[in-house]
Amino acid sequence: MKKPMKDSEIYGDFEDELPASDQFLVISFSPSSIPLKQRWRNNGLSADFVADYLTTFFPAQEDDPASMNRQKELKGAVSYIANELLENAMKFHDETLHDTIQFGIHLLKDTVVLFSTNCINIEGWPKLHQVIENLTGSDPDELYVNHMEKLAEQDDGQASGLGLITIRCDYGATLGWKIIHNQDNETILTVKTMVKLQV
Repeated sequence: MKKPMKDSEIYGDFEDELPASDQFLVISFSPSSIPLKQRWRNNGLSADFVADYLTTFFPAQEDDPASMNRQKELKGAVSYIANELLENAMKFHDETLHDTIQFGIHLLKDTVVLFSTNCINIEGWPKLHQVIENLTGSDPDELYVNHMEKLAEQDDGQASGLGLITIRCDYGATLGWKIIHNQDNETILTVKTMVKLQV
């Protein structure tokens, strides 16, 4: 079984230490507190909340269509990315653990950084590793076309990673991951996912 060889590994565009910023928001979720169907609805609400929060730092002028369009595009991008990160974190989190899922957003000078943290069982690492390798080692547009062809060939629609590919293709954002071994339980990995969006 393939697994990270060190205490932690970094893939793609991941920064351990972000520049100091007074503008940030972090939300924690208990993965076992609500049923799965209700959780999906809450993900959308949480993503929209984060997007609304962010737009307060980019006020639009009613007499300036360009600033209104910029705010609308930014809100849509952040809402989509936040929802995708939350859904993946919830979907793949090991529910046998009591660890919370974390989601956050940092506003830097010209970049919005979104991140999620969840825990997975090491048995799920090979599949996640393959998704990460594809995303970090392939041309985004080519990857998108190949992925759509794969989805068309599969009746069950189980090819994963489309949302993350869309983040790269449609929004020009970068993705990064930090995979951390749990020192107390070798079967558990902590997954930190980071998306950087230029504004």
